[in-house]
Amino acid sequence: MVMRSSPLPRMSRRGRVTIGVLVGVFVLFTLLGWGVNAWTDWLWFDEVRYTQVFTGVLATRLLLFLVVGVGMALIVAGNLWLAYRLRPRMRPHSAEQATLERYRMLLSPRLGTWIALASAVVGLFAGLSAQSRWTQWLLFRNGGDFGVKDPEFGVDVGFYVFQLPFWRYLLGVGFTAVVLALLGALAVHYVFGGVRLQGVGDRMTNAARAHLSSLVAVFVLLKAVAYVLDRRAMLLEYNEGAKLYGAGYADVNALLPAKEILAWISVLVAVAIIVFSNAVMRNLVWPGISLALLGVSAVAIGGIYPWAVQTFEVKPSARDKEAPYIERSIEATRSAFGLTAAKTTPYAASNLVPPASLATDTSVVPNVRLLDPQLVSETYTQLQQVRGFYDFGSKLDIDRYAVKDKTSDYVVGVREINYGELTDQQNNWINRHTVYTHGYGLVAAPANQVVCGGQPYFVSGFLGEKAQEACSSPTEEIPAQQPRIYYGERMEGDDYAIVGQTGDRNVEFDRPTSTGGEQYYTYTGEGGVEIGSFPRRLLYAIKEQESNFLLSEAVNENSKLLYVRNPRDRVEKVAPFLTLDGDPYPAVVNGRVLWIVDGYTTAATYPYAERVNLQAETTDELTGRGTFQLARENVNYIRNSVKATVDAYDGTVKLYSYDDTDPVLKAWNKAFGGDLVLPKGDIPPELAEHFRYPADLFKVQRNLLTKFHVTDPGDFYSGQDFWQVPNVPDAPDSGQKQPPYYLFTQFPGQEGPRFQLTSAVTPNGRQNLAALVSGSYVDGQPRLEVLELPDQTRISGPVQVHQQMTNNGDIRQQLNLLSSNQAQVQYGNLLSLPFADGMLYVEPIYVKSSSQDAYPLLQKVLLSYGDGGSYVVLANNLGDGIKQLVEQGRRAQTGTPPPPSDDDNTPPPSTGGTNTPPPLTGELAQAAGQVQAAIAEVKAAQASGDFERYGRALKALDEAMAAFQRAQAAANGSAGPAPSGSASPSPPASPSPSPSPNG
Repeated sequence: MVMRSSPLPRMSRRGRVTIGVLVGVFVLFTLLGWGVNAWTDWLWFDEVRYTQVFTGVLATRLLLFLVVGVGMALIVAGNLWLAYRLRPRMRPHSAEQATLERYRMLLSPRLGTWIALASAVVGLFAGLSAQSRWTQWLLFRNGGDFGVKDPEFGVDVGFYVFQLPFWRYLLGVGFTAVVLALLGALAVHYVFGGVRLQGVGDRMTNAARAHLSSLVAVFVLLKAVAYVLDRRAMLLEYNEGAKLYGAGYADVNALLPAKEILAWISVLVAVAIIVFSNAVMRNLVWPGISLALLGVSAVAIGGIYPWAVQTFEVKPSARDKEAPYIERSIEATRSAFGLTAAKTTPYAASNLVPPASLATDTSVVPNVRLLDPQLVSETYTQLQQVRGFYDFGSKLDIDRYAVKDKTSDYVVGVREINYGELTDQQNNWINRHTVYTHGYGLVAAPANQVVCGGQPYFVSGFLGEKAQEACSSPTEEIPAQQPRIYYGERMEGDDYAIVGQTGDRNVEFDRPTSTGGEQYYTYTGEGGVEIGSFPRRLLYAIKEQESNFLLSEAVNENSKLLYVRNPRDRVEKVAPFLTLDGDPYPAVVNGRVLWIVDGYTTAATYPYAERVNLQAETTDELTGRGTFQLARENVNYIRNSVKATVDAYDGTVKLYSYDDTDPVLKAWNKAFGGDLVLPKGDIPPELAEHFRYPADLFKVQRNLLTKFHVTDPGDFYSGQDFWQVPNVPDAPDSGQKQPPYYLFTQFPGQEGPRFQLTSAVTPNGRQNLAALVSGSYVDGQPRLEVLELPDQTRISGPVQVHQQMTNNGDIRQQLNLLSSNQAQVQYGNLLSLPFADGMLYVEPIYVKSSSQDAYPLLQKVLLSYGDGGSYVVLANNLGDGIKQLVEQGRRAQTGTPPPPSDDDNTPPPSTGGTNTPPPLTGELAQAAGQVQAAIAEVKAAQASGDFERYGRALKALDEAMAAFQRAQAAANGSAGPAPSGSASPSPPASPSPSPSPNG
């Protein structure tokens, strides 16, 4: 008797034990790590009182993992077992079967185990994939109607946003399950002789053919379902012909019918596969032909026919053919991104001469913001830091406060702990986590006021009971009853704090005292996870991999652990379904410092709406420099539906609904019990006063308005009226977009000053000003407004204005003097302000020396009115600049020549006598004024680099000179010399004292 050799060598008992131990250790540590993270997460959610989020997300993930994983495993296992049960009892002798015999011997004794193992692996990966779809499932379960129907099928938009994504996922799961079952069954049939590649007779048994053909038929039926869903999904696809999203002419008239035809063909093919394979011919010839016909039909009907319609019918007259579908995209995009209510107002900007009302204005000029929150962050750090480990960040924030019955905007910053700035002596575990636990104070300064050589005028956030600095307010004008900052933007994920001490001894560093000492403090807030017990200390010792939780005396029975201390991270953990704005900001509300975070609900399946990438649309000069960069999320629907707050002292998180009509927010609130987000009516009025139009939403809306302000389909197709966002004015070659800026000001058509976010836009491919876009809140509702200038306006855009102002000969000389002696000139925000049917531009000039620990000081203010180059001044402060602009305007209107520049030592040209010539009057004065204006236009055109404009300006100057000579001849009887000079009087060249406190 010949003994058959085992197909595989048996492993020794020691080897099996070793592998078992290693697998057990791996599973143990994996489960331990998962358990520790889950337990500590529960404790954290319990601290912030949002356990419904933890349990809801966890339960949903587990449910999807089990349902999809088990379902996929059962489908695969059932088909593998069925294939084995259908194996032939007798197999013909052949070399192929002899080779397969060893595998049959390996599999047969433990076939159930092998099937269970393979199915478990498939189910594991399917479950892991499914649990990540928890957001789609919750929206599928809880989503409602939008009340808006798509323009093609008349189906509510809610189907596309809430239902379609999950249906498409389930369809993908079905395809995967059938394909895996088919491949697995084919392999089993082959191993056990149901399918043969060699030998005489049929290559496939009747049972194997029936099994495999049924799986193929199910696959084809799923393809029919896919065609049906594809018809709806076509409203989300990109239309290459119109360069927009949504089904176009060829899609609606060719591809949609083709998809329907292909769906019916798929059903017929599935039936044909079953019938011809098992009932009629009992072979695979006709089923194969049916599949081939389906493939040919898909190419011909679903590919070639729509291509032919697009090429030969649409392209020759695309403007007319695509017009209805372009209109659909325009309407859907404006609705999905909240642009429908945007109010567009024509603004002629025809006044090019500074009006006298500039000097007496009380709504725009007094509120002009001079402090740039990006530049003065260094100034705040140097003047208000006090200790090296305090930090204000690389960009401050803008908010408004009513102080002494007057509302104005303030530049605000929080004095936080920057753990990266601790010295080596300070940066041990005890100091880092139990001593240096918090910052102190919200520091604010009026945005339109500087003192003491260009410094901000600090009014709050003082470390003592009252300000000690001579250049600050003597008292707290924005008082905070609890100024300590335990939660802030400078705190990263591992910057946890352990607070709570025994006895009367305080160990937390609080603030330096006026006597040179240090004050210490013990946390008394409600925030933090209690870790006084040994199990809790052990738990967090494992989580943080830090033995000091168990060994250090700093951790006692009263200790609490504060972690997840960044306000944006804190809100994101509480509301993982929200997309958060990249610029949280602090505010003092009822005596407490609160972080305000704007939350967005988004969707990517709004039919016909434009799809944008949030990261690309919101990136500008400030991204990563005080603002967080958003993720690369593609969306075509967005609402600022939530205003979240985080208490800087105790970490309390509150979510307030700010758009009660948003269906997406309603679905999420319903998914987590209905009370996750507080209603809008619960927002305290004192908090609502500090809400501001969110920056990232505004950027998205502004960028879309550059195209979608055009509502006529024909004009949209031509693209001639599109706008663009200008680059940074003082660095246009950097390619970075100019950030929008917050202002407390009044625009034309507004009843009074508002706190609004503003941005200038220019025509596509040009640099003159096209419009001003602003976002604000009026009576608690968002208001998006557009001041649109005429197409052929002479008003320059931000880049042109900056170049014209800084290239002015007199101004360039003064700027060169400011930047001499190892000093650097820095340009602040260039503000575009509509005023008196014209444009006022203001750009603060900072000077920073190259010495160590130097900080920028506001030294000058650049101002321009009109087209940006005709009337330009560089003044010591805003008040002087306004006076100089008004004087320039008066002289231009009266024809009075400007006085000589203060730094010009050249005597005036001799007139042949010693008497002062009489002032010009009548027609001669008017002609002289025209000459002055023409000279200013020549300078502006030359600075702008626009040669066409320069040529027109020279021609106008020649005509003005000729008119002046004729008027002079008429007045004197002879032709006199032509006048010379500049329409802009030269400001003093030498630097003068800093701007006055009133700006």
